[in-house]
Amino acid sequence: MKEIALRAAREGGKILLQKFGTALHIDRKGAGDLVTDADREAEEAIVGVIRHTFPRHAILAEEADYGEKEGDYRWIIDPLDGTTNYAHAFPWFSVSIALEVAGEVVLGVVYNPAHQDLFYAEVGQGAYLNDVQIRVSATDALDESLVATGFPYDRKQCQANNYDHFINFQQAAQACRRVGSAALDLAYTAAGRFDGFWEMKLKPWDVAAGKLLVEEAGGRVSDFSGEPCDIFGCEILASNGLIHEPMKALLAKGRRPSRAG
Repeated sequence: MKEIALRAAREGGKILLQKFGTALHIDRKGAGDLVTDADREAEEAIVGVIRHTFPRHAILAEEADYGEKEGDYRWIIDPLDGTTNYAHAFPWFSVSIALEVAGEVVLGVVYNPAHQDLFYAEVGQGAYLNDVQIRVSATDALDESLVATGFPYDRKQCQANNYDHFINFQQAAQACRRVGSAALDLAYTAAGRFDGFWEMKLKPWDVAAGKLLVEEAGGRVSDFSGEPCDIFGCEILASNGLIHEPMKALLAKGRRPSRAG
């Protein structure tokens, strides 16, 4: 299954690279939420690779409905995480693929085709970048940490928009980045390039693979209050574990989203 997931990620990434920087057909799913023909074509390629080997498995993907299937296996797919970056020819985007078995994510792949960074993890087997095992950072002070985040699509309409948290972290951390792909932010946290990450109002395909990467790299993932992170929930806080409590305490000072937004 890992080999199929890696193959599917590479196939999706190949399409993204072929269309990167070209004239794209762009639609809007909502305010600030774009979808391009590259999203759809990459998803079709990814699903094609998986369905060829596992035709009975369920698929939950961002761009299309693949119907309900019986059984314990479900693939969770984001063919292009960072669509706004991609549409502007900014090379920070990724393919995210996770496999859930009986409700537990057991396999995760995040691929950045622009930099040829292929992250993957299996439950109990560690996390890897291009076949080299990775670990979270050893930074143990928030004021010495580089952290990352993103902003929800409804940030202009809703007060729970992460602006307050962003200001608080800019003041408390060494630096804070907002680059535009949650899956890559999580992968970079797993690899020790970021010390921590938080975001709100993400979808399961944004975080399923990255959450496993962080956990298998020795990090910690929760919601803003420290409770177990639900990939279908509204909040995610990921860190190297050492700065998790300070991050949680800082997040307690700002607004938290509700499931209704």
